[in-house]
Amino acid sequence: MKDETPRSPIGLVLLNMGGPDSLEAVEPFLYNLFCDRDLIQLPLGGLLQKPLARLISRKRARSVVENYRAIGGKSPLLAWTRTQAEGIAAALGEEVRPYVIMRYWSPRAEEVLEQMKADGITQAMVVSMYPHYTGATTGSSVKDFKRNAARVSPELRYRVIEQWYDWPGYLDALAARVREGLEKFPEELRSRVQIVFSAHALPQKFIDRGDPYLEHVLDTTRGVMKRVGNRSWRLGFQSRSGPVKWMEPDTVDVLDQLAEEGRPAVLMVPISFVSDHIETLHEIDIEYREHARNKGIEYFERTPSLNDHPDFIEAMADLVRKDLEQWR
Repeated sequence: MKDETPRSPIGLVLLNMGGPDSLEAVEPFLYNLFCDRDLIQLPLGGLLQKPLARLISRKRARSVVENYRAIGGKSPLLAWTRTQAEGIAAALGEEVRPYVIMRYWSPRAEEVLEQMKADGITQAMVVSMYPHYTGATTGSSVKDFKRNAARVSPELRYRVIEQWYDWPGYLDALAARVREGLEKFPEELRSRVQIVFSAHALPQKFIDRGDPYLEHVLDTTRGVMKRVGNRSWRLGFQSRSGPVKWMEPDTVDVLDQLAEEGRPAVLMVPISFVSDHIETLHEIDIEYREHARNKGIEYFERTPSLNDHPDFIEAMADLVRKDLEQWR
């Protein structure tokens, strides 16, 4: 006889960075970000982290506000992450309830955990939406979740998926976006398109101390290109700021080199990001596009972001389903 006893609901919690939901939120968002010593270790130790974060966020907000103004006045990251959470949860079944926690803006861990508790959630699958592990992003978000869970909901049973850079469904979805991106170029030019993968940069000291981020990024690019086929590709690192040594090469330097080589067409593939936000919509689509064309690269395109593409949602549901089956 089939067991028809209803299972208790399971929380699906997606962790992401967050972004300002208005132009007025830009400065406090930057302040929250610069206060996190897991992400950015400002000089002179933790004692001066907050005062320095206040000064830096106030200064940087002037230009960052204009960047957000250019893409609609706010970050779309929360909306996309909620859509992803709802899609993954729907694919997993009616017992799964979606939740989203942002590290540097609302909804924050404390309020979401309080809501989960009120909803009767006693077990949860927690997924970092950063495919490649680094202590600066996934590490900080997971630490923040665990710290708040211990305080707000100590009875909560949960399992964390911290990395999925080589998950086959993720690589398949990325490869599909690359093929879609190539379709944007004139047919006679497609064989000459240079693919440029662009990942978020980290200070080099993170890599030197053993952080696996670079290895994960390289494994992803190789996995994608194995699916796409024998084509030329490069890897660069974007979003560098501040007077520290960063991972190399800078994506801008890669574009400059391609221009010097006379490459007429570039397809940008952002791989640290699983949805559109400021780094894709402004840094790549506006800043890098203008830079490339000023350097003589006539054709510049970007692959569609994963966002809520059905193949990506199904890949993430399969990832969670596999882990959930092993756990329960």
